[in-house]
Amino acid sequence: MNWELLLWLLALCALLLLVVQLLRFLRADGDLTLLWAEWQGRRPEWELTDMVVWVTGASSGIGEELAYQLSKLGVSLVLSARRVHELERVKRRCLENGNLKEKDILVLPLDLTDTGSHEAATEAVLQEFGRIDILVNNGGISQRSLCMDTSLDVYRKLIELNYLGTVSLTKCVLPHMIERKQGKIVTVNSILGIISAPLSTGYCASKHALRVRLLKLNFNGLRTELAAYPGITVSNICPGPVQSNIVQNSLAGEVTKTIANNGDQSHKMTTSRCVRLMLISMANDLKEVWISQQPFLLVTYLWQYIWGRKGLRTLRMVWMQTLLILKSLRQNVTEKSSCTFQATGGRNGKHENSNLLMLLNNQRLICDFTF
Repeated sequence: MNWELLLWLLALCALLLLVVQLLRFLRADGDLTLLWAEWQGRRPEWELTDMVVWVTGASSGIGEELAYQLSKLGVSLVLSARRVHELERVKRRCLENGNLKEKDILVLPLDLTDTGSHEAATEAVLQEFGRIDILVNNGGISQRSLCMDTSLDVYRKLIELNYLGTVSLTKCVLPHMIERKQGKIVTVNSILGIISAPLSTGYCASKHALRVRLLKLNFNGLRTELAAYPGITVSNICPGPVQSNIVQNSLAGEVTKTIANNGDQSHKMTTSRCVRLMLISMANDLKEVWISQQPFLLVTYLWQYIWGRKGLRTLRMVWMQTLLILKSLRQNVTEKSSCTFQATGGRNGKHENSNLLMLLNNQRLICDFTF
């Protein structure tokens, strides 16, 4: 077979494969690592059965749906939020539709902003079930208001609830996991912890703090501190728009005001699909996952790897590698040209690589493209 034809066929196959993967990505609702885990990874039905799972923010939205799906896996559930009557409603439905009995579910009212109560709450869970296998930090609140129209108290509450409350509860549960040398800490963050959006400056700041400060500094540092405890894993879940009451319960310009209207949610991911992907992430101990439909997922990829700081760092690294290659190439060309010049006796004082050398020696050209 003609080698040129074979190469063309291989190139065509590679192009078709690239197109297929692009089409699959355009239909994706999770990052590539997560979708690979869904296809080839461990099943939640295998990994999470018989565990004790503590879910905060379990009275509605993602936390509520998480309780329903976990109840079908045969786990022991701890449901926490401020609204006790809503927690009791979620518990009744878990008992009706799940595989749990009354003794398998503990309703534990909890205010994340009341950090002084977190130690006692942790002791209550340990007294009831004897252990905590998974802590799901899902509790939080959003915001919908212009920055200029938003009270400082709103920003303060967002930080205290979304960030400090999560840190406090994690610190209370962690010693128990260290003692047992195993456990999972799962934090439900947001795509808005990666990118920014108008009307949500305070919410974006709190989620960014949770991701950058807690995950990258505290939790990555925590992973280093817990190197002797490989059984303890830390995960960061970043959902995009999901069908829930998060907009309805969002703070407006004042702490006492909420939006009280969810608006059209037809374009958002269903809560059941979001939670299913979360369970897959938990079963496979993924460090960070993005759960969102298009175009939000594509925007997140572009922001993370092209427009954001990490993207600039990536481009800088690629450019520095290019500079090293150019430097090596210039050195090789110079050596070969020197040998050619000597072999020809220096006739005409030129060599065939002079134009290339001129380009490679143009330092300003190189410097102008250096970040």
